[in-house]
Amino acid sequence: MQITELIPTENLLFTHTISAGLLLILVGLILYKFPPKKINIIYGYKTVRSMKSKARWDFAQIYSAKQLIKFGAVLACLSFVGLIYHPNQNTAQLVSAALILAVVILAIYNVERALERKFKSQ
Repeated sequence: MQITELIPTENLLFTHTISAGLLLILVGLILYKFPPKKINIIYGYKTVRSMKSKARWDFAQIYSAKQLIKFGAVLACLSFVGLIYHPNQNTAQLVSAALILAVVILAIYNVERALERKFKSQ
């Protein structure tokens, strides 16, 4: 049995979502291990709300890293649906793009909501 028989590389539902999930986990781990020390426009979780103060910035970096790791793992797990369900390429691209977009939006929403709750009085 060859590796290509085990992992359907032509099934974009599997390959796109697992790749994106693993990438989110990797980015989350890097951001968690090496959060930016100062507010900047190059590296880190950057939104208007996260850049209002140093305390918000520091909180947002760690919280967003955890969210990326969590949602990356969810996306990687969801990719295994592609091992069971084999849609045509257009459907697979659409579903995988929708899943990736959904987890990124959910991660951002969670971070922004956490920033709002934690720094409500400021």
